[in-house]
Amino acid sequence: MNNKKGGLSMRIWITILIFMLMGSIANGVESMFLGLYLNNTVFKHGSMGAPLTLTDTINLISSLSAVVMGVTTFVVGTISEKMKNRKLFISVGYILWGIVMLVFSFIRGGNVGRYFGLTEMSDIVFTTAMLVIVFSLILTLLRATTNNTSFNAWVTDVSTPQTSAIIETCFTLIGFVATAVITYLVTKAQSDEGDYSDVFRFLGMVAILVGTLGFVLFEKPKQLKNLKKKKEKEEQIGWKDVFYGFRPSVIKKNSNLYLILSSGCLFNCAYQVFYPYLFIYLASVVIPANKNIETHPLKILSLIVIALIIAVVSIILLMKIYAKNKSIPFISSVLCFVAGLLILSSTKNIMGIIIGLTPGLIGYAIIMIQFGATVRDNIPKDKVGLFQGIRMIFLVFLPKIVGPTLGNIASTNSSVTYMDNGSEKVLPTEAMFLYAAIVAALIFIPMLAFLKKDKEKTLKESK
Repeated sequence: MNNKKGGLSMRIWITILIFMLMGSIANGVESMFLGLYLNNTVFKHGSMGAPLTLTDTINLISSLSAVVMGVTTFVVGTISEKMKNRKLFISVGYILWGIVMLVFSFIRGGNVGRYFGLTEMSDIVFTTAMLVIVFSLILTLLRATTNNTSFNAWVTDVSTPQTSAIIETCFTLIGFVATAVITYLVTKAQSDEGDYSDVFRFLGMVAILVGTLGFVLFEKPKQLKNLKKKKEKEEQIGWKDVFYGFRPSVIKKNSNLYLILSSGCLFNCAYQVFYPYLFIYLASVVIPANKNIETHPLKILSLIVIALIIAVVSIILLMKIYAKNKSIPFISSVLCFVAGLLILSSTKNIMGIIIGLTPGLIGYAIIMIQFGATVRDNIPKDKVGLFQGIRMIFLVFLPKIVGPTLGNIASTNSSVTYMDNGSEKVLPTEAMFLYAAIVAALIFIPMLAFLKKDKEKTLKESK
C-alpha cells in the first residue's frame, strides 16, 4: 500500500485523484449546476405565480441539504466504522448517485405536467421545483455517504505524515478543476438551448463508471496505524460521542481548535453567501450586461493568464512563509479574499470581475489550505474521530444554512428587478458579494485570538 519512505503507491494516488475529482464535481453539481438548471428551465420565465422564487428554492435546497448531510455524516460514519468496509459505501453510493442523475434528465416542466396531470403553469413550476428539491437532497445524502464520510475516512486511513499536506493541497486544486468541468457542462447545456438532459445523462454514466471502478481500485488498510488510531476507531462507534465536542471541558481544553473552527465557519459562511448563486449570476446577469461591450478576446485571455500567474506565485510565496510564520499568510489571505469580494460587489463589467477574482481566488486557495492543515494540527491525535461531528457542524452545517440565506436576502432586497416575458424574475445580484465581504471581515475576530494563543503556545513549548 505505502512505500518504505512513507509515500503512497501509484494505485492509491490514482484512486485518490479520481474520487477526489468525482467528489468535487458532485459538490459542484449540487451547489451550482442545479441552481443554473432551475434558473434556465424551471424558473425560466419567473415563478409564474408559484409560491417559491428561484432564490427561495436554492436557499431551501442548501439549508435542507445541510441537515441531510449532518445526519448522514453521523449515521453513516457510525455504521461504516462498525462494518469496516468503506469501499462498499463509496462504490455503491456513486452508482446510486449516477442513477439519480439519470432521473434528473426526465424532470422537465412538460414531463411533470403530463405525469401529474397539471395544466396551470404555477402548479407545474411549483411541482417541478419540489421534485428538484427532493432529488437534490437524495444526491446530498449519497454524496455525504460516499465523499464526506467514507472517502475522507479512507484517505485518512491510507495517508502518512509525509503525504497529508500534499493531499490537502490536491483537494484545493482539484476543486478548481471540478469548477472548470462544471463550467464546460454549463456552456454545453447553454449551447443546446437549455437542454440539460444530455448533461445529466453524461454525469450519471460517469458516476456509475467511477462507482464500478471503486470495487477494483480501493484497497482496505491492512492494519490500523497504531494503538491510538485503533482506540480512535473504537471510540467512534458509540452514539454518545456525537456530543463529545460540545462538552465545556473539551472546549476549554482545546480552545485553539475551536477558535480556528470559528474562523473556518465564518469563511465558509462568506463563501456560501454567493457560491450557490454564482453561475446563475454570471450566466443571467454578467453575460447579458456585457453583450454590448466590445472587448477583444485576446485582451481578456491575457488578463486571465496574468491573473493566474499572480495567483500561483502568491500562493507559493505565502505557503513558504506559512511554514515559518502563520500570521502573515493568515492575515494577508483574508485581506485578499475580502478585497476581491468588495471589487466583485462594485461591478458587473467582465474586466472588473476578472480583476476582482484575482485576489479573491488567491485568498480563497490559501485560506482553504491553511484552515485545513491548522484544524488537523490542533485536533488531539488520539481523538480525531470524536471531533469529526463538531468539525462538520462548524465547516458545513452552519455555513450552508447561514450563507445561502444571506445571499437570498441580498438578492431579494436589491432594488434591481428583471423582467422576462412580462413576469418579474428574482436573480442574484452583486450585492451578495458585499454581504459576503462583511461576513469574511468577521474572520479576524477569532483568527487573531487564535494567532495570539498559538504564538504563546509555541513560545512556551520552545522553552
